[in-house]
Amino acid sequence: MTFGQLRALADQVRTIPLESVLRLSGAQPDRYDRHKWHTSQGGVLSVTGAKFMDWTRGQGGGGAIDLAMHLHGVGFGQAVQWLSQSFPAALPPVSQPLTAPVALALPPPDPSKLWRLQRYLLRERALPPALIESLIQSGALYADRRANAVFLLLGKEKEPVGAELRGTTARPWRGMAPGSQKDLGFFAIPADPLSAVILVESAIDAISCSALHPQHRCISTAGARANPHWLAPLIAQGQAVSCGFDADPVGENMAQAMIALHPTIQRLRPPQHDWNDVLKARSSPRR
Repeated sequence: MTFGQLRALADQVRTIPLESVLRLSGAQPDRYDRHKWHTSQGGVLSVTGAKFMDWTRGQGGGGAIDLAMHLHGVGFGQAVQWLSQSFPAALPPVSQPLTAPVALALPPPDPSKLWRLQRYLLRERALPPALIESLIQSGALYADRRANAVFLLLGKEKEPVGAELRGTTARPWRGMAPGSQKDLGFFAIPADPLSAVILVESAIDAISCSALHPQHRCISTAGARANPHWLAPLIAQGQAVSCGFDADPVGENMAQAMIALHPTIQRLRPPQHDWNDVLKARSSPRR
């Protein structure tokens, strides 16, 4: 997203009522003072129109973006994205996109780099060999010419709509293939369509979670997102859905926001920071 697009989106979401942002963030209105709110972080806020004041922390601001930044501890861009995803009705309909959509550009497979991908996923990430081999054979996982791991996001008719990319060298790196449309599909571990679902933040976590919860269908949201467009139709299928986002402030806040929007979802918190950390801890030989 360009700076101009971010600024245009910010203009659309900054007028979202502060009360709506507070409710979605888990805050509770005071029983006696309609201007006062008790936040899940322990602070007490007063709201007057578009302005707020956190008396516990001695900080205040104005507008939905400032409030989202304050409540979730994120930067401007992350706050704008969260508001746009959480309050899609606040965005005016547009007849034409602001810019032409970027065509999906999946990196071509390079079988000669597959050995490095396998070594990284098996040794560094402790992922099950059989599961990795199955994903490679199905085409859902492959290596590109830089030996990045490419995890395909599949949409309707199992057509690729994007890909999560993960570096496999000593230098950590992650990203998305250009033109990826995360709201049109996702990376998932093959499972019975009737299986209960666990939502996690990345493809590696989806594989890890599947190894730990093999009776579940584990799906990556490609980042902690409260309300991907495919989530409501998924819930409507009737399977139990759990939010397994990371056990950190962003994961907790996004899980809370997701559950506020979809109350049937349950929180499934990883015992460590994320599901891969849990898997690696269980795979390590005990001393």
